[in-house]
Amino acid sequence: MPATKQTDIEIKYSPRPWQKKCHRKLKRFTVLALHRRAGKTELALMQLINSALKFDKDQGFFCYIAPFLSQSKSIAWARLKLKLEPLRLLDAIIINESELSIKFKHNLSMIRLFGADNPNALRGLRIDGVVCDEVAQFRPQIWTDVLQPATSDRHGWAVFIGTPNGVNLFSELFQKSLTLDDWYGAKYTVYDTNSLDSKEVDRLKRDMSEVAFAREYLCDFDASAEDQLISLSDAITASRREYVDKDIESAPRILGVDPARFGDDRSVICKRQGLVCFEPLIYRGIDNMDLAGRVASVIESWQPDAVFVDAGAGSGVIDRLRQLDYDPIEVPFGGKAVMDKQFANRRMEMWWLMREWIEGGGAIPDCANLKQELATPIFWYDASGRKVLESKDDIKKRLQGGGSPDIADALCLTFAYPVSKRVPYDIATRLRKRIHHEYDPYAPEFQK
Repeated sequence: MPATKQTDIEIKYSPRPWQKKCHRKLKRFTVLALHRRAGKTELALMQLINSALKFDKDQGFFCYIAPFLSQSKSIAWARLKLKLEPLRLLDAIIINESELSIKFKHNLSMIRLFGADNPNALRGLRIDGVVCDEVAQFRPQIWTDVLQPATSDRHGWAVFIGTPNGVNLFSELFQKSLTLDDWYGAKYTVYDTNSLDSKEVDRLKRDMSEVAFAREYLCDFDASAEDQLISLSDAITASRREYVDKDIESAPRILGVDPARFGDDRSVICKRQGLVCFEPLIYRGIDNMDLAGRVASVIESWQPDAVFVDAGAGSGVIDRLRQLDYDPIEVPFGGKAVMDKQFANRRMEMWWLMREWIEGGGAIPDCANLKQELATPIFWYDASGRKVLESKDDIKKRLQGGGSPDIADALCLTFAYPVSKRVPYDIATRLRKRIHHEYDPYAPEFQK
C-alpha cells in the first residue's frame, strides 16, 4: 500500500492471489460473493484505506457498513485501527471512538463505520466510497434510496461483499453485476481462495449438511432455500432461451394482468405465447381506470386469445374493460384451486404450472427483477398435504419491505386456465359462409 505524504511508513498488507485479482478488477460497482473466513473484510478495509489515502478532492468520505452498527464495530473497528496504527504513532490520523471514525490529516479524508439498521444516519451524506458487508441482511432501500443517491455527486464507488443467503438484495446485485458494463461481479468458493486448510475443508464438508456447506463455502445462491418453488438458476436458464416466431405461432396468445394493491406494488401486464413470455409492461402510481385503458390498448394491438386479471385488486379494471366491450376473465388468487386436493388456492396452482412451464423449456425476458421474483417465494405443505405458496405480505416481511413478486404474479396469471387459439374473425366468417353455401337441403342426400 502507498505511504502518506508525510512519511515513508507503509500499511502492511500481503494480499492473497484472489484478493490481488479483485483489487485489479474492481469497477465503480463491485459485488463479491465469498465463502466464510475468506478474508473479505481484510480486502474491503484495505480498499477503503487506499482510497482515503489517495483521495485528492475536498474532504473525502468513505464508509464501512454492516447490517448493525454493533456488528460493524465488532467486525471492522479494531482491525481498521490496527492497520492504521503506524499512522497513529506518527500523529497522522485522528481517531474518534464515539462516532467510529478515522480522519487523515494530510487530506482530511475520513473513514467511518455505520449500521444498515439506521439508514437515517446515512441520509444527506456525500459518499465517495462505501463497503457494504453481509449485504444479504440489508433492506433493499438502503442501496436504492440512500446509498446510491449519496454516491452520485462525485461518482463514488461501492463494493458489496458477503456470503449468499437466498434471494435478497445481495443476489439481485450479484446478477446485475454480471450484465452491466460499470459493474463487476465474482464468486470465490473455498476451493478458489485456499484460505482454509484442506483438512479443515474436508471436516466442514463432512460435518455440515450438504445445503449448508454449499451455501457457506461454495457460495451457491440456490442452496440457501430448499423450500424455494423455483430456483434462481432455473430462472436464469429460462432467460437465456430463445425461440423464433414459427416456434410459437400456433400457440394461443394469453395476457396476464396484476393490478397494484397499494404502496410500492406495481401494476403489470404480461404477454405469453406458448413457450415465450415477452417483456412485461410495468407501471407505478396509476389507477385502475388508467390501467384498464393500457390493457385495452394491448388487447387491440396484440389480439390475445384470453385476458386473465387478478380479481382481488383488479375489480375496477375488469368492470372498465367490460364497459369497453372486452371480455376479461377474473381470477381470484385466493380462490379454490381447480386441482384442490393438490393446491391450497389458485395462486399456488398457477405458480406450480408456471414452474412446470419453466422446467419444460419456457423462455422469459432477460429481466433481473423477473428472475429474482420467480426465485423469491417459498412453499410448504398444509395438514391436508396440499401445497401452499408464501403470500406477498409474508414475502415483504421476510425481505424487510422488498421483494413483492408483481411481475411474476402477472406471468403466473397466464396459466389460470387452458386456452385454445381463436380462429381469426375473417377466417371464421369465411368458414361460416362456406358451410352455409355448401349446405343444400334439396340435395339428394338430404331427401332420404
